Amino acid sequence: MILEVGAIALPFALLGTDGREYHLPKDLSHQPAVLVFFKTTCNTCDLAFPYVNRLRAAYPDGWQLWAISQDPTDRSREYASRHGITYPVLVDAPGYAASKLYDPPATPTLVLIDSNGRVAYTTHGFSKDDLNALSRLLAAHLRVESEILAPPDDGQPAFRPG
Repeated sequence: MILEVGAIALPFALLGTDGREYHLPKDLSHQPAVLVFFKTTCNTCDLAFPYVNRLRAAYPDGWQLWAISQDPTDRSREYASRHGITYPVLVDAPGYAASKLYDPPATPTLVLIDSNGRVAYTTHGFSKDDLNALSRLLAAHLRVESEILAPPDDGQPAFRPG
């Protein structure tokens, strides 16, 4: 079962597609972070990543965004290129160290970790309401005005399970 809101974010270390090793919580430097667990074959992930990319663009500073792939490095790197992912892509395969700790119920699963290292929000699948809630929560942590990431009239469905 995924970590509950209020739980301490569990530590892990994963290698990124850039060759760098990423450590949670050490690399967060007391900043909020969003983890996005995904698979390269997940159609719901394909739908979600443009909105996740908007989240990065809406709030460019003061937080970390890590995409955590459950696929090998070569497929993860290609997926990131195809979907315009410019933030770190961490490879969780083949051992699934982070996935075993966080137990995402579906892909994508998004986890907001606050600056104190606690889980502040989780969502899985694709939900415009959840993405907008995540945007509001992240903005509050950053003490900036929130932006709507997923308008209702943008031609995409409001919800799709992962």
